[in-house]
Amino acid sequence: MAWDEWDQLKRQAAGHHGDGGHMRLNQLPAEGGGSGGGQDLVVRQDDLGAVGHEAFELHADLREKADVAGMGLDDQGSGSSMRAATELKSSNFAMGDSLSLTVEVWTGQLKSLLDACAHISNHLDFSKKLHANDDAQVEASIRGRDGSGAPVSELDKYFK
Repeated sequence: MAWDEWDQLKRQAAGHHGDGGHMRLNQLPAEGGGSGGGQDLVVRQDDLGAVGHEAFELHADLREKADVAGMGLDDQGSGSSMRAATELKSSNFAMGDSLSLTVEVWTGQLKSLLDACAHISNHLDFSKKLHANDDAQVEASIRGRDGSGAPVSELDKYFK
């Protein structure tokens, strides 16, 4: 595209605006979304439980299968990768330092990922239990002693 062609396109675009060429943002109609009052996000207990369960399983799998530093532990608690790094260093191979650094970085990243999975799983389990307790309290507070529903006038207080 030539420079003069670009200038021409800019002038044409500016000429289409009735407000002197100022930017105009399009909007969704009020009833179609955004602030239209429709539901944007719906989460059900089953959804939370499934995500929490997947995070728990991922945590277990990572802990079991991705622990490079802990693989092949000897009596002193040193893994085979770190022992190899020590051997390479003692034989004056530069790769020994690189391998040691790689194991340290991998272990740090793995710990961060395990913490994140545990946090997700625990938080979703906690949220699920908390909201179930909240629901039970609300249900108990609006029921009469005989188990009948609360009168409309009483329910109206919750909507104000």
